[in-house]
Amino acid sequence: MKFVSTGGEGIATDLRTALTRGLAPDGGLYLPERMDPIDASTLAGLRGQSFSVVSREVARHLLGTVIPHSDLDRIVDAALDFDVPLVPLGSEGNGDDEQRDDVFLLELFHGPTLAFKDVGARFMAQLLGYLDGGSENPLTILAATSGDTGSAVAQAFFGVPGIRTVILFPKGKVTPLQERQFTTLGGNVNVLEVDGTFDDCQRLVKSAFSDPLLADEVRLSSANSINIGRLLPQIFYYVHAAAQLPAGSAPLPD
Repeated sequence: MKFVSTGGEGIATDLRTALTRGLAPDGGLYLPERMDPIDASTLAGLRGQSFSVVSREVARHLLGTVIPHSDLDRIVDAALDFDVPLVPLGSEGNGDDEQRDDVFLLELFHGPTLAFKDVGARFMAQLLGYLDGGSENPLTILAATSGDTGSAVAQAFFGVPGIRTVILFPKGKVTPLQERQFTTLGGNVNVLEVDGTFDDCQRLVKSAFSDPLLADEVRLSSANSINIGRLLPQIFYYVHAAAQLPAGSAPLPD
């Protein structure tokens, strides 16, 4: 399986390169070179299954044989060790408290930092740890945050061998809970408080990525939402949502 840029100008590359680069050289996003539909019988068999079971199946389908399935299953299980329930929206709001049976909400806040970004960040961290954790030159994940990204990325990469994480956040401009989530870890998570705004933090990060001298000394990568490591697991929970719908309420998508 190779990965190509949505910009249409980049050369197809492998998963490890796509993960560590984030954006393709032409400025596009990396996507699998080929995305075949999941077999209808396979989808039908996912009804009522747990989030981890659905995620394993979808990950295998999307990544093909890039990673042995037994290893990929371990990556998924380590990353997505929490539930993502689908719950009814509630009453119709017409005064009779009748429960609606046709509208549901997917709860994506059951991860360790209570944010939907836990899904993508944790899968990306485990995937990078598997593919790049043994490199002689450690990878540094550099990110600016206004709160939830820093928490999710810091918690996800905490303790992942061979990867260092640096988080920049604006002083006094994140919630106390989020600040504690990424400033109390230590280990391979380094946090810098910036006397400024989130834009100032982002400017420092962009400056670091564009510095050729720094690039010669440090392998930098980003864990923001454009990275394919965070994009792919979003597909997991969309399929999972469909698989949790009551039988007969709606067909699973192709």
